[in-house]
Amino acid sequence: MQNILDAIMAGDTSSEEFAAIDIPESYRAITVHKEDETMFEGIATKEKDPRKSLHLDEVPVPELAPGEALVAVMASAINYNTVWTSIFEPVSTFRFLERYGRLSEYTKRHDLPYHVVGSDLAGVVLRTGPGVNAWKPGAEVVAHCLSVELESPDGHDDTMMDPEQRIWGFETNFGGLAELAIVKTNQLMPKPAHLSWEEAASPGLVNSTAYRQLVSRNGANMKQGDVVLVWGASGGLGSYATQMALNGGAIPVCVVSSPEKADIVRSMGAELVIDRSAEGYKFWKDERTQDPSEWKRFGKKIRELTGGEDPDIVFEHPGRETFGASVYVARKGGTIITCASTSGYMHEYDNRYLWMNLKQIKSSHFANYREAYEANRLIDKGLIHPTVSKVYPLAETGQAALDVHHNKHQGKVGVLTLAPEEGLGVRDQEKRAKHLDAINRFRGV
Repeated sequence: MQNILDAIMAGDTSSEEFAAIDIPESYRAITVHKEDETMFEGIATKEKDPRKSLHLDEVPVPELAPGEALVAVMASAINYNTVWTSIFEPVSTFRFLERYGRLSEYTKRHDLPYHVVGSDLAGVVLRTGPGVNAWKPGAEVVAHCLSVELESPDGHDDTMMDPEQRIWGFETNFGGLAELAIVKTNQLMPKPAHLSWEEAASPGLVNSTAYRQLVSRNGANMKQGDVVLVWGASGGLGSYATQMALNGGAIPVCVVSSPEKADIVRSMGAELVIDRSAEGYKFWKDERTQDPSEWKRFGKKIRELTGGEDPDIVFEHPGRETFGASVYVARKGGTIITCASTSGYMHEYDNRYLWMNLKQIKSSHFANYREAYEANRLIDKGLIHPTVSKVYPLAETGQAALDVHHNKHQGKVGVLTLAPEEGLGVRDQEKRAKHLDAINRFRGV
């Protein structure tokens, strides 16, 4: 592995030299074990500890299939799907791997008693499988997490509609929280040259998700002047939605949970901010009963900030805790666009406010290759910036996942895999200097 790292660190190693580097028989990876599936039974979700289920193991390098690339991973990042994997909720990801393993001779590789997790990476291509023409060894890349087979016609208008659509590192094996990873080459995108490895790794999943959810015609199709309510506006997903709203001429109303988080979104340029901790909103009276008077109080606050306007778009991802309020506060004819349920999957809302006001609830899930590529291009152009707040070494991935699980993080939490320290991999210092303050906005918060 040291030879690989030395070649990357040199910065001028040729494609031919990368192709000649010996690939080790094994690599270090963060895994969950199938034998641990029941370890958290009877324990409340918030009390489940990823540090107990995420292991740093030495695992064998798998066979490379047609259309795939073996990537030396310099850095990765934590997403909620890694948290869900680590606590085996809502189901064990080994069910995904078993199902995928039944598809073909090549997918059998994924059905293992361990699952290498992680859905982000920045690194260098080492090998490509048969049929790959667009990528060569030595290419510095980031990867989006959409894995598709595209043998069905259903996926050829929007690849997210492929019946065999999966999220790499969550519903497939050989993910990015490791020294090596296997991806399909239609997951690869150029690494932005002005970013370090950990900065480049961090946007992938959340930036692409926010792009489709908010900007794409497959999502809310945001336009200039739209009022966009962004829940968790300083978090991993919301921080990109906030930037896209501002960059696209919309008017974000940013909901955060502390004064510190309010300061962060203001530093991004947002002017309309609601601090839930200061306002004390309690949308639920108890576990079974919502409080419509709190929806109304929340809606009144939004109108105070916007000059009497309700949100055209509600950027939803907390789920159960907020969904009733989201449906209520959206303007007549407005859109509630949902991509996740981090506070619970069983949503409840008062349908009168939906049907009688012609609102629509629309679903969004990750992004197709084109959307992910466009989202990465915004990063490369310096129009959208990484939101890395903290970086852990690979051996402390469990703690990084715990931070995200308990919402102790801002923006994105990065993980160094092969990279020995932060700040490496920057190839364009001049471009970096233009955007340095924005790149470091979440650091030290």
